[in-house]
Amino acid sequence: MRGARYVPLALLAAFVAVPPLVATGQLGPLNDLLSLGHAGGQAPARMATVRRAEPPFEATPRANCLPGSRKEPGIQGRVPSGANASALHCNVDLIGRQGTSGGFKVHRYVDRAGHECAFYDTALLFPLNALKLSGDSLGVAVLDMSNPRKPVQTATLTEMPMNSPHESLALNPRRGLLAAVLGNPAAYPGLVSIYDVSKDCRKPVLQSTRPVARLGHESGFSEDGRTYYATSTAFNAISAIDVTDPKNPKSIWLGDINSHGMTLRPDGNRAYLADTDGQLTILDTSEIQARKANPQAREISRLTWRGASIPQNAIRFTVSGKPYLLETDEYTQGTSGGGNRDEVGAARIIDISDERKPKVISNLRLQVNQPADHAKAANDPGASSPVQGYAAHYCDVSTPKDPTVVACSFIASGLRVFDISELTKPKEIAYYVPEAQSRVENGLDGSAYAMSKPAVVPSRREVWFSDGGRGFYNLRVKDAAWPAAGRAGCLARRSPIGPRNIGRVRIGLTRAQLLRRVPTPRRRTRRSWRWCVKGSKGVVSAAFDRKGRVALVTTTAAAHGNRKVRPGSTLARLRRSYRRGRSLSATLFRANRRSPRLFGVRRGKVRFIAVTSRRTITRRKTLRAYLRLCGV
Repeated sequence: MRGARYVPLALLAAFVAVPPLVATGQLGPLNDLLSLGHAGGQAPARMATVRRAEPPFEATPRANCLPGSRKEPGIQGRVPSGANASALHCNVDLIGRQGTSGGFKVHRYVDRAGHECAFYDTALLFPLNALKLSGDSLGVAVLDMSNPRKPVQTATLTEMPMNSPHESLALNPRRGLLAAVLGNPAAYPGLVSIYDVSKDCRKPVLQSTRPVARLGHESGFSEDGRTYYATSTAFNAISAIDVTDPKNPKSIWLGDINSHGMTLRPDGNRAYLADTDGQLTILDTSEIQARKANPQAREISRLTWRGASIPQNAIRFTVSGKPYLLETDEYTQGTSGGGNRDEVGAARIIDISDERKPKVISNLRLQVNQPADHAKAANDPGASSPVQGYAAHYCDVSTPKDPTVVACSFIASGLRVFDISELTKPKEIAYYVPEAQSRVENGLDGSAYAMSKPAVVPSRREVWFSDGGRGFYNLRVKDAAWPAAGRAGCLARRSPIGPRNIGRVRIGLTRAQLLRRVPTPRRRTRRSWRWCVKGSKGVVSAAFDRKGRVALVTTTAAAHGNRKVRPGSTLARLRRSYRRGRSLSATLFRANRRSPRLFGVRRGKVRFIAVTSRRTITRRKTLRAYLRLCGV
């Protein structure tokens, strides 16, 4: 949240306990904390902030709750007093619980030995959580998730940055590094702790705790795990830290630039900054990534949007190779003072295929986030607090490549799950609002306090998140609600072959339309997808034209056929079934002069069956290109 410009009084309790290292002077003078918004370092030339044409400012279509759900009583996202005496849930099952408090991040990791772990911070505001006098409300909890129904805490990380990481707990899956910088709602001096979790994630091994950042609040990791960035919202301060040797981290760049959450492109050459002044900044970090002497960052573009409150984080993902950002705002414009307290930022998807001209293409909002409905709910539990209420805080995607699901913590509205198979038309598919319990964290009013960035396990349809006053949750979304594109599995063993389709894979469909009809393909390239087939060694493949639509489909599965001709049938059988057919080449047979069905033949047997358009068949060069894309 925005710091030096405005810090809610309730959050100033974070300064009650001055870290021991600060008090003893080991981190330098406290005037670093008290400088007027600037902490030194390079200040890149600022680009103009642009707002481009946006989709309608509307709520995302609400979930259609299946039987067995306990639905919210009114409009989407609203939880009036007494409504959640028991948990509200739609299309999810609670399968695991652990702990009694939660913070801002939940991470999932599978180590080199195959152990599956969860890591989550347990403090919304240190040291208030310590008043519980219970061990499970301190530090970062490490959970063994080998049995998802029974999480077992195997360790608690209690280095100072892990006791008060605020929003900075970060995991690098490639190297198995877990890191945090000492933080609070404004900033603490930048003490950084790094753990190795690669060998046995159940027992993290401390590598170092050193004052290598300027200030702490949020953070980001480069995908290669060589650079950890510590950011501060109260001050224009970003620290880039070389963690190539995690036992000997080194500061390599300081930036005089505003950033809340910070994520990076896989190559490390771009950073996406959630600027707390209500905008997204795209930053060129290539010189830092390349370890140039005296590296310089460069702004590429800035974007804002309607209702921007306090940008929290922007997560990069790709769909069919095209890059997007899932950006989340926290709270409302009124939280930072002087703004409209009913203007909720919520979340959105941003197209960044042109980095100089990013644009919002869809919004993820609840009905209670709309200004008029938000005003009507002003007296609900949690709604009077500027740091609770009906607003978003963190979201995450199911996978960085071709995700179909987004999970978000919507604070008093609990955990919400969205289908983004069609990026411009997201829809809610599930939610979970914990049962009302009075806790110090939620001001004793019983509201949900879902603040954490969730972790999604698409192979099991699970979502892990934490609630501030209740701890860690493992939810499983019902199979019928989960997008078909995100379901594990193969295509049907038996599928009809029509003039325009093989089973449910049809000529002319876009990738998004396909993903609503069939499981996620096992193999993807920019121009082709490939699926396994149940009970068969064969595969179904689709080639896409340059407009992104299916142009040709092939199958090599033995049970897929037409007129008793299947892959494996003899050439004699093929000729008897298609008497009007003719050979296009020594290895390619057409069903008849007008049919779009083709048969690949080798050594006297049908090797594959294909469906395409008649126009494609007449364009032999194009046809051969599509067949190569399908691997036949």
